[in-house]
Amino acid sequence: MARIDESRPFVPVNIAVLTVSDSRTAENDTSGDTLAARITAAGHHLAARAIDKDDVAAITQRLRGWIADPEVDVVITTGGTGVTGRDVTPEAFEAVLEKKIEGFGELFRMLSWQKIGTSTMQSRALGGVAGGTYLFALPGSPGACKDGWDDILVWQLDSRHRPCNLVELMPRLQEHLNAQAAED
Repeated sequence: MARIDESRPFVPVNIAVLTVSDSRTAENDTSGDTLAARITAAGHHLAARAIDKDDVAAITQRLRGWIADPEVDVVITTGGTGVTGRDVTPEAFEAVLEKKIEGFGELFRMLSWQKIGTSTMQSRALGGVAGGTYLFALPGSPGACKDGWDDILVWQLDSRHRPCNLVELMPRLQEHLNAQAAED
């Protein structure tokens, strides 16, 4: 169960939101709106927001740009995680991830099971790390964005969450680079 230790300081993180869709626009991006509202309501900074088509090259380019941006700590995508021919967000993630966070997708589907039953098997939600940046891919519905944020990410991106959280690990995400530099 989520526990917040009020004696610890809250550390806001910079989060970019990418909507992956061939049909969404800034005017009708309800999933991106859902995430953006929740991010700011939780006290974090919306570092960037964009909409890209269901295209591996475009998604990968956007992800690489945000991974390289020191002002982006976390990227959350919405859309493109299904199994149709146009759903390619996981393939774009595969091109950039250094490490997968297997438990994110597993936990998302477990929680989703309670709401949509066996339909949750169609979700390829996933998480990982690249270049010291956390990346999470959520399905494209506002409900899935609410579930992913409210039930998982709001807690793991809160520095006060106990017994552990992703924010406290941020300074260590690239320590393998320091070890490599020391060897060179």
